[in-house]
Amino acid sequence: MIDYDEVLRQLEPEPAVADELFGDRIEFARRFTTNLARHGEEYGLIGPLELPRLWTRHVLNSAVLAPLFSEGRVGDVGSGAGLPGLVLAIARPDVEFVLIEPMERRVKWLNDQVDELELANASVVRGRAQDVGFKPGLDQVTARAVSALSKLIPMCAPLLRPGGQLVLMKGASVDREVEAAEKVIRRFGVSNLEVLELGAGILPESTRVVRATVA
Repeated sequence: MIDYDEVLRQLEPEPAVADELFGDRIEFARRFTTNLARHGEEYGLIGPLELPRLWTRHVLNSAVLAPLFSEGRVGDVGSGAGLPGLVLAIARPDVEFVLIEPMERRVKWLNDQVDELELANASVVRGRAQDVGFKPGLDQVTARAVSALSKLIPMCAPLLRPGGQLVLMKGASVDREVEAAEKVIRRFGVSNLEVLELGAGILPESTRVVRATVA
């Protein structure tokens, strides 16, 4: 039996910067974060040690990407807990997000959150990125903690329309990943690749993002 009161006692207090990042959407972000704290371990979405850093390491870490997206359709590959897809759908109601996830249990979680938070700009597709297709292709694709770039680009690039954009969250080893993916980058026509560092000075750990265009 889960003691939800104890779970919420362990939840990281909401950082002041959350209000700045979400603006008038902050109540939706609070509801999502509380739901994730209560049910994240049950659904296998987060571990129990993540509660004291749930806001900063997961929710706000995703929210800082919000300005990188343009109006259109964005795919979130391996959406899992809804990081970053659900967080971005909350922060950017003007953008349509497609949450792509193969695991049934996680698909249920995502659908439940879309319904509960009444996110008209979010939908869920069950399947692996390699097995789903979109016509026309997506305008942008994002992913968080799915795989190394050398494997992630072949998953994500085919989902895009010509000239679409990758916006991929990566860790501290991003430069080594870019170097290791050199052949894949050429094969998939990836250009204008840049590594961005977001959230420096406002989050304990900045978010690194690979942004690139796919021909």
